[in-house]
Amino acid sequence: MTGADETRDGVALTNLDQALFDGSEATKRDLVDYLDAVADRIVPQLRGRPLSVVRVRPGQPPFMQKNLPRYTPEWVRRVPIWAEASRREISYGLCDDRRTLLWFANQRAVEYHPTLATADDLSRPTHLVLDLDPPEGDGFAAAVAAALLVRQALADAGLAGAVKTSGAKGVHVFVPVAPGPDAEELAAATRALAARAERLDPALATTAFIREDRGGKVFVDPTRTGGATVVSVYSPRLRPGVPVSFPVPWADLESVTPGDFTIRTAGALLADRDPWVELMPPPQHLPADLVEQGRAIPVPRVQAMHEGRRRARARRAAAD
Repeated sequence: MTGADETRDGVALTNLDQALFDGSEATKRDLVDYLDAVADRIVPQLRGRPLSVVRVRPGQPPFMQKNLPRYTPEWVRRVPIWAEASRREISYGLCDDRRTLLWFANQRAVEYHPTLATADDLSRPTHLVLDLDPPEGDGFAAAVAAALLVRQALADAGLAGAVKTSGAKGVHVFVPVAPGPDAEELAAATRALAARAERLDPALATTAFIREDRGGKVFVDPTRTGGATVVSVYSPRLRPGVPVSFPVPWADLESVTPGDFTIRTAGALLADRDPWVELMPPPQHLPADLVEQGRAIPVPRVQAMHEGRRRARARRAAAD
């Protein structure tokens, strides 16, 4: 390939001094340098997991890429997965090494969203995840307060998790799960934990899937299950200043902001450490009563679909 600014690990890197995107206050080189600096920490979180990325090209809106483009080098590992929604097979990339990460970075892939299960067994996620999403216009502090409710709900169930900023306005709580439960059991346990967190402070937290029903509360999202993806720890986000999803000790969570961690600051904060590995508890067995409780809670997306149809019928009836 000609016209490369430089080559790393056999990957030709181009247009490194272009602005990354409007409002990024960063260049493509900043993205490449950051990802290269944390490759030994982000690649283990991506390895073996079907990957979706958010890319941004000059003069074009950002887009999420699941299917690898035809020009993808042969050495990029991939896995075919049938997509029921689009009725076609998707060729997902597997970011298993530094070389592949650099190739994605050169494609201007800013965000990295791996699946919760590995390609070896997509039916058994390795982590249970709760996503704390504050309402529009509300601060990060509300998401932190809701995350602390989740921590209490986990402790009450005999479980423990690690927490990271989402890199946007929210917080993610990860609970590593011992081998055994399938996606349905993890989804049930996630719904139960969300409901328990909501009950601890219903004035702050809600599990209402329909946005208009949340009443200005933090959404404790239990839908990051099954084939869902979650932005990886250490992944940049397509936001002004290019913040990074970053691990935080529980004791420090109330004293940080998402803007503390960007592609310009995160590398120095990490130094030679990997706090996500350090803070992550060992895999845990899910309590049977948690799974059973969750099975009695309707699946949010399905419940929302039925409720949406009911409301549409009510509006039509009122109009008549």
